[in-house]
Amino acid sequence: MAELNQDSGKKGKGGKVRSKKNGGKVDLTAMVDLAFLLITFFMLTTSLNKPQAMDVAMPDKNKVKDEPQPDLLTADNRSLTVLLGSDNKVSVIYGQVKNPIEGPTTVGFGADGIRKVLMEKKAYVPRVAGGKDLIVIIRPSDKSTQRNLVDILDEMKIVDIKRYMIAKISPEEVEVLKRDNIYND
Repeated sequence: MAELNQDSGKKGKGGKVRSKKNGGKVDLTAMVDLAFLLITFFMLTTSLNKPQAMDVAMPDKNKVKDEPQPDLLTADNRSLTVLLGSDNKVSVIYGQVKNPIEGPTTVGFGADGIRKVLMEKKAYVPRVAGGKDLIVIIRPSDKSTQRNLVDILDEMKIVDIKRYMIAKISPEEVEVLKRDNIYND
């Protein structure tokens, strides 16, 4: 870099002009280049958090009209129906909704709520169903939130239940939720 020295106008002894002594200067151009190289390097090598998604098997788009309803496909002693209501409450029915073996029982989310019920039924069903595993039918109501559906899917993953499905809630099941006071208008 070029530097311009100006005369200060002062003369020392003997008529000599003294030049002003300046400290050494550091050229920062290389430092700026290095900073941009480091920023670029860290931007390209940093891994961002990847969204965590759960795989859910969805039915085919080409639906056959004469398909039997899901209630008819599941055995009474293997099925557990989970009705998602309002206020983060869940109604659990073991067996069919019209003729339940146990329930309906109202529980909440978490370790002492639905998780405990799922773990008990997961251990109980293979003993009474000849070694076959539990089938959970999840039916969210209009009053449940998307967070409730995500929470119940998380519980399925935590308890390691292999067979579950999400189905539309029927009017009989809405009446069960209203009787249990977890379908607030």
